[in-house]
Amino acid sequence: MPSLIPHAIPRRYADPVAKVIARTGMTPDMITAGGLALNVLAGAAIATGNFAAGGGLILAGGALDLLDGAVARATGESSLFGSVFDATADRYAEAANLFGLLAYYVAQGDRVQPLLLFAAITGSIQTSYVKARVEAIGQQLNEGIFTRSERVLLLAGALLLAGRPGWGWVLPATVWLLAVMTNLTAVQRLYHAWQKLRGQLGAEVPH
Repeated sequence: MPSLIPHAIPRRYADPVAKVIARTGMTPDMITAGGLALNVLAGAAIATGNFAAGGGLILAGGALDLLDGAVARATGESSLFGSVFDATADRYAEAANLFGLLAYYVAQGDRVQPLLLFAAITGSIQTSYVKARVEAIGQQLNEGIFTRSERVLLLAGALLLAGRPGWGWVLPATVWLLAVMTNLTAVQRLYHAWQKLRGQLGAEVPH
Protein backbone atom coordinates (compact mmCIF):
# COMPACT_ATOMS: atom_id res chain seq x y z
CA MET A 1 0.00 0.00 0.00
CA PRO A 2 1.45 3.41 -0.95
CA SER A 3 1.77 6.36 1.40
CA LEU A 4 -1.50 8.14 2.18
CA ILE A 5 -0.03 11.60 1.52
CA PRO A 6 2.08 12.77 -1.46
CA HIS A 7 5.74 13.32 -0.55
CA ALA A 8 6.25 16.29 -2.86
CA ILE A 9 4.41 19.41 -3.98
CA PRO A 10 3.29 19.08 -7.62
CA ARG A 11 5.91 20.72 -9.86
CA ARG A 12 3.44 23.22 -11.32
CA TYR A 13 3.12 24.72 -7.83
CA ALA A 14 6.61 24.14 -6.47
CA ASP A 15 8.68 25.30 -9.43
CA PRO A 16 7.43 28.94 -9.55
CA VAL A 17 8.08 29.31 -5.80
CA ALA A 18 11.49 27.65 -6.19
CA LYS A 19 12.48 30.10 -8.95
CA VAL A 20 11.71 33.03 -6.64
CA ILE A 21 13.76 31.45 -3.85
CA ALA A 22 16.63 30.71 -6.27
CA ARG A 23 16.86 34.41 -7.14
CA THR A 24 17.70 35.17 -3.51
CA GLY A 25 20.87 33.09 -3.77
CA MET A 26 19.67 30.37 -1.42
CA THR A 27 20.97 26.90 -2.25
CA PRO A 28 19.11 23.61 -1.78
CA ASP A 29 21.40 22.70 1.14
CA MET A 30 20.58 26.03 2.79
CA ILE A 31 16.87 25.23 2.45
CA THR A 32 17.45 21.81 4.00
CA ALA A 33 19.46 23.33 6.86
CA GLY A 34 16.75 25.93 7.44
CA GLY A 35 14.09 23.24 7.69
CA LEU A 36 16.20 21.34 10.21
CA ALA A 37 16.74 24.49 12.26
CA LEU A 38 13.00 25.14 12.40
CA ASN A 39 12.39 21.60 13.61
CA VAL A 40 15.03 21.93 16.32
CA LEU A 41 13.29 25.12 17.48
CA ALA A 42 10.00 23.21 17.37
CA GLY A 43 11.47 20.56 19.66
CA ALA A 44 12.57 23.25 22.12
CA ALA A 45 9.10 24.83 22.05
CA ILE A 46 7.41 21.46 22.62
CA ALA A 47 9.73 20.65 25.52
CA THR A 48 8.59 23.82 27.30
CA GLY A 49 4.89 23.14 26.67
CA ASN A 50 4.47 25.68 23.85
CA PHE A 51 2.59 23.20 21.70
CA ALA A 52 1.00 25.61 19.22
CA ALA A 53 4.36 27.21 18.46
CA GLY A 54 5.89 23.76 18.09
CA GLY A 55 3.19 22.65 15.67
CA GLY A 56 3.56 25.80 13.59
CA LEU A 57 7.34 25.43 13.40
CA ILE A 58 7.01 21.79 12.35
CA LEU A 59 4.71 22.79 9.48
CA ALA A 60 7.09 25.58 8.44
CA GLY A 61 10.03 23.20 8.49
CA GLY A 62 8.03 20.65 6.51
CA ALA A 63 7.22 23.28 3.87
CA LEU A 64 10.93 23.99 3.39
CA ASP A 65 11.63 20.28 3.17
CA LEU A 66 9.14 19.98 0.32
CA LEU A 67 10.83 22.82 -1.58
CA ASP A 68 14.51 21.89 -1.46
CA GLY A 69 14.22 19.51 -4.41
CA ALA A 70 12.44 22.14 -6.49
CA VAL A 71 15.14 24.69 -5.63
CA ALA A 72 17.76 22.14 -6.71
CA ARG A 73 16.05 21.91 -10.10
CA ALA A 74 15.74 25.67 -10.39
CA THR A 75 19.41 26.31 -9.57
CA GLY A 76 20.86 23.26 -11.30
CA GLU A 77 22.60 22.37 -8.02
CA SER A 78 21.18 18.90 -7.50
CA SER A 79 23.84 16.62 -6.04
CA LEU A 80 24.27 13.18 -4.54
CA PHE A 81 25.46 14.73 -1.28
CA GLY A 82 22.38 16.95 -1.24
CA SER A 83 20.11 13.91 -1.24
CA VAL A 84 22.11 12.33 1.59
CA PHE A 85 22.06 15.59 3.56
CA ASP A 86 18.30 15.94 3.03
CA ALA A 87 17.60 12.40 4.25
CA THR A 88 19.87 12.86 7.27
CA ALA A 89 18.27 16.20 8.14
CA ASP A 90 14.82 14.59 7.96
CA ARG A 91 15.84 11.99 10.55
CA TYR A 92 17.28 14.60 12.90
CA ALA A 93 14.26 16.86 12.43
CA GLU A 94 11.81 14.16 13.46
CA ALA A 95 14.02 13.09 16.35
CA ALA A 96 14.13 16.71 17.57
CA ASN A 97 10.32 16.90 17.54
CA LEU A 98 9.83 13.65 19.41
CA PHE A 99 12.68 14.32 21.81
CA GLY A 100 11.05 17.65 22.70
CA LEU A 101 7.82 15.84 23.48
CA LEU A 102 9.70 13.21 25.46
CA ALA A 103 11.43 15.93 27.51
CA TYR A 104 8.04 17.53 28.22
CA TYR A 105 6.52 14.30 29.51
CA VAL A 106 9.60 13.46 31.59
CA ALA A 107 9.35 16.88 33.24
CA GLN A 108 5.68 16.14 34.00
CA GLY A 109 6.64 12.88 35.70
CA ASP A 110 4.76 10.78 33.16
CA ARG A 111 5.95 7.16 32.98
CA VAL A 112 4.01 5.86 29.99
CA GLN A 113 4.40 8.52 27.28
CA PRO A 114 8.25 8.50 27.28
CA LEU A 115 8.21 4.74 26.67
CA LEU A 116 5.75 5.17 23.82
CA LEU A 117 7.88 7.94 22.34
CA PHE A 118 10.92 5.68 22.47
CA ALA A 119 8.89 3.10 20.52
CA ALA A 120 7.83 5.78 18.03
CA ILE A 121 11.42 6.94 17.49
CA THR A 122 12.51 3.33 16.99
CA GLY A 123 9.73 2.69 14.49
CA SER A 124 10.53 5.89 12.62
CA ILE A 125 14.19 4.93 12.30
CA GLN A 126 13.35 1.40 11.16
CA THR A 127 10.82 2.62 8.59
CA SER A 128 13.51 4.73 6.94
CA TYR A 129 16.24 2.13 7.42
CA VAL A 130 14.42 -0.68 5.63
CA LYS A 131 13.83 1.59 2.63
CA ALA A 132 17.46 2.73 2.59
CA ARG A 133 18.79 -0.83 2.78
CA VAL A 134 16.57 -2.01 -0.07
CA GLU A 135 17.54 0.96 -2.23
CA ALA A 136 21.24 0.36 -1.44
CA ILE A 137 21.02 -2.89 -3.41
CA GLY A 138 19.35 -1.28 -6.38
CA GLN A 139 15.65 -1.88 -5.69
CA GLN A 140 12.87 0.63 -5.11
CA LEU A 141 10.67 0.53 -2.00
CA ASN A 142 7.98 3.21 -1.87
CA GLU A 143 5.31 1.26 0.01
CA GLY A 144 4.42 2.39 3.50
CA ILE A 145 1.10 3.55 4.90
CA PHE A 146 2.54 5.74 7.66
CA THR A 147 5.68 7.43 6.39
CA ARG A 148 7.25 10.75 7.35
CA SER A 149 4.62 12.93 5.64
CA GLU A 150 1.84 11.33 7.66
CA ARG A 151 3.84 11.53 10.88
CA VAL A 152 4.70 15.20 10.42
CA LEU A 153 1.12 16.25 9.69
CA LEU A 154 -0.32 14.13 12.50
CA LEU A 155 2.07 15.46 15.13
CA ALA A 156 1.77 19.07 13.97
CA GLY A 157 -2.02 18.88 13.94
CA ALA A 158 -2.13 17.31 17.39
CA LEU A 159 0.16 19.99 18.80
CA LEU A 160 -1.95 22.79 17.33
CA LEU A 161 -5.09 21.28 18.88
CA ALA A 162 -3.62 20.20 22.23
CA GLY A 163 -3.96 23.55 23.97
CA ARG A 164 -7.61 24.05 23.06
CA PRO A 165 -10.36 23.34 25.58
CA GLY A 166 -11.60 19.77 25.31
CA TRP A 167 -8.65 18.63 23.21
CA GLY A 168 -6.28 17.54 25.97
CA TRP A 169 -6.66 13.91 24.90
CA VAL A 170 -5.33 14.42 21.38
CA LEU A 171 -1.60 14.49 22.16
CA PRO A 172 -1.47 11.29 24.27
CA ALA A 173 -3.61 9.56 21.62
CA THR A 174 -1.23 10.76 18.92
CA VAL A 175 1.76 9.37 20.80
CA TRP A 176 0.04 5.97 21.01
CA LEU A 177 -0.74 6.10 17.31
CA LEU A 178 2.85 7.03 16.42
CA ALA A 179 4.23 4.22 18.58
CA VAL A 180 2.03 1.62 16.91
CA MET A 181 1.90 2.81 13.31
CA THR A 182 5.59 3.58 12.83
CA ASN A 183 6.50 0.05 13.81
CA LEU A 184 3.69 -1.47 11.74
CA THR A 185 4.97 0.50 8.75
CA ALA A 186 8.51 -0.79 9.33
CA VAL A 187 7.16 -4.36 9.37
CA GLN A 188 5.06 -3.61 6.28
CA ARG A 189 8.13 -2.39 4.42
CA LEU A 190 10.12 -5.42 5.54
CA TYR A 191 7.35 -7.64 4.13
CA HIS A 192 7.43 -5.80 0.80
CA ALA A 193 11.23 -6.09 0.79
CA TRP A 194 10.87 -9.85 1.28
CA GLN A 195 8.43 -10.02 -1.62
CA LYS A 196 10.80 -8.12 -3.91
CA LEU A 197 14.01 -9.87 -2.88
CA ARG A 198 13.10 -13.45 -1.96
CA GLY A 199 15.08 -16.00 -3.87
CA GLN A 200 17.67 -13.47 -5.00
CA LEU A 201 21.27 -14.07 -4.06
CA GLY A 202 23.89 -11.39 -3.74
CA ALA A 203 26.82 -10.04 -1.81
CA GLU A 204 26.31 -8.57 1.63
CA VAL A 205 25.73 -4.83 1.54
CA PRO A 206 28.02 -3.07 4.07
CA HIS A 207 26.30 -1.48 7.07
